[in-house]
Amino acid sequence: MKPYYQDDACTIYHGDCREILPGLPLFDPLLITDPPYGVSEATNRKERGRGNLAECNDFPPVFGDDEPFDPSHLLALNCRMVLFGGNYYADKLPSVPSWIVWDKRDGVTSNDNADCELAWTNAGGPARVYRHLWNGMLKDSERNQRRVHPTQKPVALMAWIIDRFPAHMEIVDPYMGGGSTLVAAKAANRKSIGIEIEERYCEIAARRLAQEVLAL
Repeated sequence: MKPYYQDDACTIYHGDCREILPGLPLFDPLLITDPPYGVSEATNRKERGRGNLAECNDFPPVFGDDEPFDPSHLLALNCRMVLFGGNYYADKLPSVPSWIVWDKRDGVTSNDNADCELAWTNAGGPARVYRHLWNGMLKDSERNQRRVHPTQKPVALMAWIIDRFPAHMEIVDPYMGGGSTLVAAKAANRKSIGIEIEERYCEIAARRLAQEVLAL
């Protein structure tokens, strides 16, 4: 498989992760990802789903977000992982105590959007909370940077998650989006692989990573 982008720290593949993952020589990977999980199916007008968020920001709909998510192809890897949105497909995941709660309000008054996001993880240990404001223009980080993906996560959040795992593990994000996981991995001097089915986001992530090269 020919990478879409590659440097000394990161590799990006353009395509369907269900086809690409089985062919990668992964050794003790740490999978961190935010897959499409059917939130755009929501019809409640008071519930602004990810599809509505994309529409409000002139983003195209997230590929695959119009149907329920089946994580079986990820679970088959039998590795440590962190899966955002796991509460939407918890019936398809093993029961665990160690969920991650991202408090995205951090004291700011609630609105129609969710106060937090949940990530399922098989890392073991108790549930953990990470507080980091990420509410439209109110952000604790990346204040002067434009959102590049409708479900974009803060680099700081991904860095906090990565730091909780051993340094030798290679970071893998099979639903890479705009590449925040890879940017965080690179800043932490961690090897990473990203896979994305939409080429526009491969290009965006590649640009972000190339800028990191210049910064380093």
